[in-house]
Amino acid sequence: MRNVSGCNKLNPDRPNKTQQSMAETPAEPQIDCELRPPSNTLSEPQLQYQLHPLSEPQPLPQPDTLPQPLPQPQPDSLPEPQLQPQPGSLPQPWPLPQPQPDSLPEPQLLPQPDTLPEPQPQPQPDSLPRPQLLPQPDTLHEPQPLPQPDTLPHPLPQPQPDSLPGPQLLPQPDTLPEPQPQSEEEVKPWVWTRHCVLLLFLLASSFCASIVGLAYYSQQHLPPESTPPASPPCTSPACQRATARLSISVDPFSQPCDYFLFPCGSEGASLSNRGRQRGKGMPLHPQGHKSRAAQAEKERERGRKERKTGTDIIEKAPADRMPDRQTALLLTMREILEAEDRSSPGNSAKQKACMFYRSCMDTGPTETAGPEPFLRLVHKLGGWAVSGRWNQTDFNSTLSLLMRDYGTFPFFSVYVGKDPNDTQGDKRYIQIDQPDFQIPTEWSSKTQKSKANTQILRLFLASYQRLLALLGSPSSSTILHIGLFISLSSELAVAASPLPHRLQQGLLYQRITIKELQTLAPAIDWLGCLQTTFHPHPVSQSDHVLLHNLPYIVHMSRIIGKWLNKHELSGSGPLHTFMVLSLLHTVIPALDSRFTQTERNFSLALGTTEEDVPRWRQCVLQTEKGFDTVLKHILRETTAYTEAEELIQNVYSSIKSKLPDLRWRDEESRMSVLNKIQSLTPRLSTKNNIFSEAELNQLYSKVTIDEHMYFSNYIQSLSLQRQRPSKLFSQAEGDDIWSLTPFLSGNELVFPIGMFVQPLFHPTYPRAINFGVLGSLMAKDILHLLLPNIHSQSVSPRSIAECVRYQYLSMTEGPGREGAFSLSPAQQQEMWVQYSALQIALQAYNQSLKKYPGDSSLSGLSHTHLFLTSFTQINCDSDPYHEFMPFEPSFLVTVICGYSNLCPTTLSCPNKPQQHLLGTC
Repeated sequence: MRNVSGCNKLNPDRPNKTQQSMAETPAEPQIDCELRPPSNTLSEPQLQYQLHPLSEPQPLPQPDTLPQPLPQPQPDSLPEPQLQPQPGSLPQPWPLPQPQPDSLPEPQLLPQPDTLPEPQPQPQPDSLPRPQLLPQPDTLHEPQPLPQPDTLPHPLPQPQPDSLPGPQLLPQPDTLPEPQPQSEEEVKPWVWTRHCVLLLFLLASSFCASIVGLAYYSQQHLPPESTPPASPPCTSPACQRATARLSISVDPFSQPCDYFLFPCGSEGASLSNRGRQRGKGMPLHPQGHKSRAAQAEKERERGRKERKTGTDIIEKAPADRMPDRQTALLLTMREILEAEDRSSPGNSAKQKACMFYRSCMDTGPTETAGPEPFLRLVHKLGGWAVSGRWNQTDFNSTLSLLMRDYGTFPFFSVYVGKDPNDTQGDKRYIQIDQPDFQIPTEWSSKTQKSKANTQILRLFLASYQRLLALLGSPSSSTILHIGLFISLSSELAVAASPLPHRLQQGLLYQRITIKELQTLAPAIDWLGCLQTTFHPHPVSQSDHVLLHNLPYIVHMSRIIGKWLNKHELSGSGPLHTFMVLSLLHTVIPALDSRFTQTERNFSLALGTTEEDVPRWRQCVLQTEKGFDTVLKHILRETTAYTEAEELIQNVYSSIKSKLPDLRWRDEESRMSVLNKIQSLTPRLSTKNNIFSEAELNQLYSKVTIDEHMYFSNYIQSLSLQRQRPSKLFSQAEGDDIWSLTPFLSGNELVFPIGMFVQPLFHPTYPRAINFGVLGSLMAKDILHLLLPNIHSQSVSPRSIAECVRYQYLSMTEGPGREGAFSLSPAQQQEMWVQYSALQIALQAYNQSLKKYPGDSSLSGLSHTHLFLTSFTQINCDSDPYHEFMPFEPSFLVTVICGYSNLCPTTLSCPNKPQQHLLGTC
């Protein structure tokens, strides 16, 4: 409640009626005072704007019916309350009539409260009269309630009198007397208020319009990701590595044309260092066009530099791109083997695997040992004629020993697998094939025979002379033994034939019993060799084996028999020397660098351009050969089952929802595919051959690893490898540590655990990365596996591929290029698979967000931005079907962004003939 204090006088020049009446009453103490509003001090003349004296605060009018009020000064003093006069004598001060516009003076601006000067009465333009107060009524009506807001006219500011005669209420509207006209001086404050309100309204409108304009400009021209999203950032070690990769990569949406349109390997794609050229009939982007010859020469030069410097090619891969799936798995194994695990006992299977890997990486002891470890091994086998010391060992006994303990198959290769012609079960068979000859041969379709040309034989002779010299063999006998080796190899290779020829002639998967095989090829003790190799798995003469080149097996047996019966060569032992040199080829990776360099030089002389394999990769692969069960156990322990299963189920559910929307050629094709999809159950491969840690330790209890003797460890790993074929008789197909794509097992669609490794997948990643990378790869694998003939069952692959092709040409070459070239059926199907896989993965991610709202983020990117950016980081050469993709799959992001609002910014290409996509695919 506002306190009002009376002052002893308001205007010394003009007394009012209240002052006169007070003079007749006994004098009371006079109080000189100043009005003190909350923040400013008002001078005495401002009291002229106060009307209607009140002893207590009166109800104020409603805000919507009042103009902006002026600051209200307080009176100087309060007299004793006066009795209310009779109602009949009240004059008519309120409401007042509205003044006419022509009589209104110019509005006056009021000073701000902080800077108010001594206020003066509002003057007329011609003169400045004294401030006027409304005449005070001699008598008042009976107190009436306050009128309702909807019945009141626009009120004027009411000045207050000098004194308060007593509390009074405003009259009701129906009892109000007729209003009296006001003077121009009294109307002026109200006029000013109207203009002030109008001015404030215009200013507020302008301010609101400015805010709306700025918001629209920000929406249209500023990147939406300029402010971090509300998603919490991921800070796990895996996310930190992913963030580092993102920080050095180009945002594909900042330079869409430079990023999405360059094919893999094109010279202009230096922003992302794409891989090799994959365009097959599709014109290159103009800015990235280079001749194939120049590109090939550049690749050869790069290979020469890397071989010369020994650069780790895998580690030189673009840091902003993800490795292929096999390299990702190898890197995961490397991290496992290099980790310090102090929780496992020193003699555990895991510790032995890690020690084996470290002994492989430590090349110092190997370089120091030289050829001595191999010479000791040869002596253990009975020596050989090259050194002049040979014990005339039995041919089949030596062959069985090499197959059992050293994984060496000089005359034929042996492995275990299913018979594709046996649709009744999953039985596995011993399979026998021709070997990989050390001397490369050429197939002649005219003579239907293989032979080595003279130039290759010269190179081979020089290479093996160097190897025998490193072994310390006397040069006098070197030429003789190498010549016998080349002669025997050439005779054996005559009957070898390439796979297409054997497939055409029906030579693959020929079923025969071991007894029948012994009759056809008697030079080999088949039952003894196979029993030794696959022990403890039982092998009998009645067991069936599968042959993949029966003419070669028969020819090989005849050649061996002939050389065994050459008495003039009995002392030189050419068959035994052939087997020992085959063993040398097996163990060269465990010898010093002089041996490996000799083999590399021979490959280069043959024109082989295979890149060097880095040492860590060699060691991981070799460790897996002997300790595959251990590494598989460790990989299972590190796999996030819940997140992996969620990804599998979401992707497969998205596939099932998308396939019915295809345009099928007929109802039979539609039902066949849909029934097949519905009948399968996807799952993670975790059920087969699970060993506990105690069982693993028992399995490797007899293995002794010395970190400083890699050759000895290597020989033990060769012995451990023979256990793998015996396990394959009961092992599910694809249940291998290097399985990287889903496979069918009955009515189950099985996903190997080797797929779920960094940087393709991690449980702490934002789901946008897991779905954008591995989700799209999984969708592509499933479509390839389950719909290999979709092109003949549906018209959608062709129409979608043509639509995407048109979009590509529109972005690169401009309109009018629709008939520039055509896509083959294989290209159409692959383009549909790639495009559908991206759609499926994105749909699966959105479904996951609906089920579990919220996701973490990296580098402040939104969910969809991070999903699409992760998709573009997949290595373009990691797909086995890449040769059928006319352009880089990253361009598919441009197609999706062209007809949706999913992308973080509008993709446009300056200086392009057509900068937008037409329609949807």
